[in-house]
Amino acid sequence: MTIQTRRERERAERERLIVTAARELAEAEGWGAVTTRRLAHRIEYSQPVLYSHFKGKGAIMAAVAVQGCADFAAEMRAARTGAGSPRETLAAVGWAYTTFARRRPALYDAMFTLAVDLPFATPEAPAALREAFGELLQAVRPIVAEGEDTGLLTETYWAGLHGLVTLMRSGRLPEEAHEQRLALLIGHLVPPGTN
Repeated sequence: MTIQTRRERERAERERLIVTAARELAEAEGWGAVTTRRLAHRIEYSQPVLYSHFKGKGAIMAAVAVQGCADFAAEMRAARTGAGSPRETLAAVGWAYTTFARRRPALYDAMFTLAVDLPFATPEAPAALREAFGELLQAVRPIVAEGEDTGLLTETYWAGLHGLVTLMRSGRLPEEAHEQRLALLIGHLVPPGTN
């Protein structure tokens, strides 16, 4: 192994430590608690070392969002491939989506709520972001009518799920009716009795 290879491996390990520490701190105390000073202390490196990897908190949040999208895509894929009919698939993916958001609120915020410097919906978007959207798109594709735009219908499905999550988390919608709301959303996309 060359010295350069070892340095690259060590650098990648430090970046992983920084991202993991930020993610854990955000989940425990919220994004307001994530500071470069606290992260440097937590990973036992100086702030200049942290800045040698990331320009600041925004760049760290972007890295957390990318990592979160990879996790999210895996969960959506498992839900999608474990379901049967298009209706069951949309319901399973919708349930997995909302469960992910409720279980990992700070991660969800970094991915879909807070402003992060990531290109969404462009060819320049990181692979994990494209993969996450792709899983939603694969769930929607079987219900697209001839002439409909698959991407727009997927964005609408995503917006519906995101709205449910956001309104429940803010206390504007009661949690106990979540299952019924999700069923209504799916029912309008795929009417009962439709394959």
